[in-house]
Amino acid sequence: MSERITIHGSCHCGDITFEAQANPSRVVICHCTDCQKMSGGPYRSIVQVKEDDFTLLSGQPKLYFKVGDSGNRRELGFCAHCGSHLYATSVVEDVPKRQRMLGIRTGLLDELAQLAPRSQVWCQSKVSWAENIAELPGVAQQS
Repeated sequence: MSERITIHGSCHCGDITFEAQANPSRVVICHCTDCQKMSGGPYRSIVQVKEDDFTLLSGQPKLYFKVGDSGNRRELGFCAHCGSHLYATSVVEDVPKRQRMLGIRTGLLDELAQLAPRSQVWCQSKVSWAENIAELPGVAQQS
């Protein structure tokens, strides 16, 4: 039986809040060029949850539709106020009813520290310098 936890998340401004049931083994890093562009970073970390296990508590995501690197149509939800990307999923017309998986952005989650990635996808687009940052000098916070 797979372990499931309740996750809680919000956009940056707090207008959109949600919770979901998630399996920590379903956390993945995506290196596709769409995730790089949309996150402003070298990759994006997501946790995949069934749409039926996702509950919107406040706010209403604005939807954006695109064709992904895979050639599949994608629906992306984000906050219209602060621009936080919430999730990506298949376009509802492209999958059987009630079978969509949401790729929730883990940076939005209160439980982020519990959701270490278990795999990586679209590694052909991986930025090589992002593979090992442990050796870089760091400070606890920026002044």
